[in-house]
Amino acid sequence: MRSHDEIREVLESARAVDRLAAIEHERWAHWQRYVHDQCERREDGALVVPAELAQRWETQMSTPYDELSDEEQESDREQVRKYLPTILDLLR
Repeated sequence: MRSHDEIREVLESARAVDRLAAIEHERWAHWQRYVHDQCERREDGALVVPAELAQRWETQMSTPYDELSDEEQESDREQVRKYLPTILDLLR
């Protein structure tokens, strides 16, 4: 079994950070596509978020994870699960 320091070294390596950053970018891009699809696009290219979505997301942003609904927590868990195979691979 690797020591804590060895694990830290692996996870902080440029290779690990780049692989995880690629996952993070895909997660962010997916979210942005979703947000853009929900918005009204103006002639000047501006996007207008519907009021009900803006309110919902503001509420979610200000709610600690352990106070989110089961559905919201599961959505966050789904995102974390995308990272786990890469982390496990890096630690082998």
